[in-house]
Amino acid sequence: MATTPRTAARTSKPGSPRRGSVSSERQASFTAPGLSQGDGQEVAEALQARLCSLVDLGLTLKHIHWNVVGPSFIGVHEMLDPQYAGVSAMVDALAERVATMGGVPSGLPGRIVSTRSWDDYDLGRADTQAHLAALDIVYSGVIASHREAIETVGKLDPVSEDLLIGQTGVLEQYHWFVRSHLADYAGGLANAGESSEAGAARAAVTKRRRSPRVR
Repeated sequence: MATTPRTAARTSKPGSPRRGSVSSERQASFTAPGLSQGDGQEVAEALQARLCSLVDLGLTLKHIHWNVVGPSFIGVHEMLDPQYAGVSAMVDALAERVATMGGVPSGLPGRIVSTRSWDDYDLGRADTQAHLAALDIVYSGVIASHREAIETVGKLDPVSEDLLIGQTGVLEQYHWFVRSHLADYAGGLANAGESSEAGAARAAVTKRRRSPRVR
């Protein structure tokens, strides 16, 4: 069976153009004015990492949107679509900034899988509290990493720093929407103390089942 260009084996080193190739993943010979080539590349790499994270977040939001069930289904289902749209816009802004820095932005599945430090989202079909408890963990990780990138990029490029700061503010608002479904009147969270998506989901569902019914 003949291979197609998409499935053909790669024999050249990552980032190096093949002989006769019309494509390259190398850093360009230019970057934003006022930045050195090295600084531009470092900024581009930091932004590319955030791009991969947000592509994954967007896919996770859609996965939850499709698979959430239970009494609060419609509220959560409809809450997630604007978040997905907002995250998609962030991805585009990051990709264009990577290109401005002279980098080659990539949201391809292989790039995400090969560079990510996290596993796929843990839940399939599950009720609203389970999904929201797991999504709380997802947002916590994404936001923490965005803040780390702000520290890195801020030393080199205030324009990219400003982009990340604005995105972090919006992500934290989305996170607040999610956590508000998990919070009680005293400010506690149904999934408090859990660090994994599956653990957070179990904790939230168990706590709700044990809560006394108001008559």
